Amino acid sequence: MNKTIITSITLILTVCVLCIAGCTTAPAGTDSLDVVLADTPVPEISYNDTPVQYHEVNGVKLGYREFGVDNNEPLLMLIGFGKTMDHWNTTFIGILSENYHVYVYDHRGMGESTDADGQFTIAQLADDAAGLITALGYDSMNTYGVSMGSSVSLELLCDHPEKVRKAVLSSATYSANIPETKILHVLLLENAEGENVNTGVRKEAVANLEWDGCYDNLSGIANDVMLITGTADIITPQSVAVDIAGQINGSWLVRFKKIPHAGSSYAPEEYGRITTTFLEINESPV
Repeated sequence: MNKTIITSITLILTVCVLCIAGCTTAPAGTDSLDVVLADTPVPEISYNDTPVQYHEVNGVKLGYREFGVDNNEPLLMLIGFGKTMDHWNTTFIGILSENYHVYVYDHRGMGESTDADGQFTIAQLADDAAGLITALGYDSMNTYGVSMGSSVSLELLCDHPEKVRKAVLSSATYSANIPETKILHVLLLENAEGENVNTGVRKEAVANLEWDGCYDNLSGIANDVMLITGTADIITPQSVAVDIAGQINGSWLVRFKKIPHAGSSYAPEEYGRITTTFLEINESPV
């Protein structure tokens, strides 16, 4: 039976008072974990002051920025649908950069990254992520994916598991074509078929709609995985994260009360601290 850890988060100080992030009660027999927000300044980062660098990967040029300490604990950030690397919340990235060498990048056809002719796929985007990890000089990295970035991360876990140390999947789904994600499906159709839609956004929409998903492969994922979901997410509802967590043996599941889709933009400190906690814990048997 899969051991899904439903993490109960106790957030102190004003966070509890304002109820911006909440908890799911851990059922009997599961582990709980308290995350305390450190009363320390968050490192400031600036996209404008951080130069874009480039690597040739799979026939395209991927633009990226890097932040944080110069050590061998890298963290690759996979952004969501229609967004570029500068859309990551700076407080969130600042927290992660306290202990990790953080890389943010643009998917092919978006922002600073170039594209090739023809339609790309989610599997191609996963190949790009694997290729970028290699190009940056690493055998593997920790990864954090949000929304479409989580879909790319799931494909990466299935196609290139050796490239992933630990994976965080935020606002995840295993398909955009299931009943639970009907709002997402409509949004993607509008961007795939609408007029005056950016070419890169249109291709991302098509790639998501054509992705068959990877539900049948979830049980084969052996990497350490944490899913983060918000109870107010109507784009990729929490029930989908629960389903995915139930399929990945030993995965973590963290739910934030009243947080909508892509919650790191709404509760960056809480998302940053729980991500750091997950990445730092040694889950090897004693």
